[in-house]
Amino acid sequence: MYRITKELDCSIEYISYTGYAKNEVVFFDIETTGFSPETTIIYMIGCIYYQQNRLICSQWFSDTKDAQPEVISAFFEFIKNYKLLICYNGQGFDIPYLKKKCIMYNLDYSFDNIACLDIYKALQPLHPLLKTPNLKQKSIELFLGINREDKYSGGELIEIYLKYLNTRSNDLMNLLTLHNHDDLIGMTKLLSMLSYQAAYNGKMSVQSIDSDTYTSTDGTDGRDITFNMLLSLPVPRRVSCGNDTFYLVLHENTAHLTVKAYTRELKYFYPNYKDYYYLPKEDTAIHKSVAFYVDKNFRTRAKAANCYSKKTGCFLPQFDEIICPYFKIDYYDKTKYFEFTDEFKNDNDAVKKYFLHIMTHLTS
Repeated sequence: MYRITKELDCSIEYISYTGYAKNEVVFFDIETTGFSPETTIIYMIGCIYYQQNRLICSQWFSDTKDAQPEVISAFFEFIKNYKLLICYNGQGFDIPYLKKKCIMYNLDYSFDNIACLDIYKALQPLHPLLKTPNLKQKSIELFLGINREDKYSGGELIEIYLKYLNTRSNDLMNLLTLHNHDDLIGMTKLLSMLSYQAAYNGKMSVQSIDSDTYTSTDGTDGRDITFNMLLSLPVPRRVSCGNDTFYLVLHENTAHLTVKAYTRELKYFYPNYKDYYYLPKEDTAIHKSVAFYVDKNFRTRAKAANCYSKKTGCFLPQFDEIICPYFKIDYYDKTKYFEFTDEFKNDNDAVKKYFLHIMTHLTS
């Protein structure tokens, strides 16, 4: 086994986004000759970490197939000094792979005593917003404008490692260590992406609410409501998504959601239709206690689909019962609406709850 350690002439800018101090965090990435631990070799484990305010990169390298247990043991002994392990898709591949290798070699190690932050897992729900071709690490690096020196993929390096085992070439080993090094360096820069996750986790505050009326091309009047939020963590790049009803923008330290309001008549459906009568001429339902005074010829027993009263106003759409009471266009309509009132506008908790509901729906 070789251990390659060198000091880096850079720093980790967004380490505070993890919620841990810099000396409590270690980034890691493994390199293997395939996916199956039973039939492949783990030939490198790399880590980036702070040591006495210096940023260090250490790589444990299997210079022979038999060096794998030594490499794995060295890594686990090293991370005992840290509280948070940061990876990219490590929970999907790196960690399960290492666990199986430990079983194979009868190594008594686990990840039980260290927290794990998988940046890939954090970004998965946000893929529709980011609009990257995929969520591979290199794709996210390109999204952030990061260009790396290493040009090889992990798959291409398998053949290079197998050649190394036969030739012991330092040039080949340098190619292998460079790829792992660049993966680790790129990973440290991806911490800025956690700001998007922070927004989706509600780390924002209400800044203002704007209302804009307009006349559409068909001559009907419309109204847009825009919610302006202040983000606790600024996002690295402007992103947006939307449809005919909603448009969401995250830019720097702000988030804006524009909603097309519904300004026509809606129906409120009473929950227990068996307690109501329906009045066909008035097209409304009334409670039995009141219907007693209505001529029997002008009332019928209410059904779920006609047990309603009607209201005209300014309404905003929602997809669950986030704000109550809610209204609908008809009984079978899946979209629910609530009235846009001064009471709602002045309730920052309700506004934030609605904003997060729509933001999550847009990317689901």
